[in-house]
Amino acid sequence: MSDRFSRQSFLGSDSQTVIANAVIGVVGLGGGGSHIVQQLAHLGFRKFALYDGDVVEESNLNRLIGATSADAAAGTSKLEVAMRMIRGLAPTAQIDEHPMRWQDEPGPLRSCDLVFGCIDSFAERDQLEATCRRHVIPLVDIGLDVAIVGDDPPLMGGQVILSMPGEPCMRCLGFLTEDLLAKEASNYGDAGPRPQVVFGNGLLASAAVAIAVDLLTDWTRQLRRLMYLEYRGNEQILRPHPRVKDKRITPGCPHYPLSAVGAPVLTSL
Repeated sequence: MSDRFSRQSFLGSDSQTVIANAVIGVVGLGGGGSHIVQQLAHLGFRKFALYDGDVVEESNLNRLIGATSADAAAGTSKLEVAMRMIRGLAPTAQIDEHPMRWQDEPGPLRSCDLVFGCIDSFAERDQLEATCRRHVIPLVDIGLDVAIVGDDPPLMGGQVILSMPGEPCMRCLGFLTEDLLAKEASNYGDAGPRPQVVFGNGLLASAAVAIAVDLLTDWTRQLRRLMYLEYRGNEQILRPHPRVKDKRITPGCPHYPLSAVGAPVLTSL
């Protein structure tokens, strides 16, 4: 282990080899994804599949890590900002870059060891989880939202969910429901930009990266339980979601059985 990573040697004697060789997918490089990419690069991750088709705008600068005023003026892609951060720490990093929606070119995700989902839409979460389950890839989902109702104080909340193949999925946990997906679909295009802030995104991203590192290195030797964290921003609390203790959530997943793996086979009717 080089001196650069000596202070994280507690992760395990072969942890840096594991980290350097792991292929990590990051879908969405905005407020949450930019934090994640930065932390992964500092930790020594060197193999990435990155997806985002957006460019930097002035309104992104309150939360987009690595972006500058010059990037907003030039319309620099968020992908370029992420790559700049990675290569500033690991010049020889292998980056599979995709300036587009992940659905337009999902192939590289299938070769990832772990995927981070940093997307706003519930429908996209549903699709990304289905893809990861089909290819037996752990997915770490993060999300932040701020609800503003009348004269009440804004209510900040969010989540970090580890979706492990063979374990309860986001539908099992009640995070994704048919009613929620239908409501989102009916309001498509009318929701407007969601309120976001750098400190909420940073906290959730740090928790997500910590879960991923533990999953890859097993340094705590205790990541054996369901991981669904809720963020209550007004109280500065990040804790296991109450649904984790719901006895109706049983081991396994009826929505994505382990027997249903690989690309779906379509037949003519």
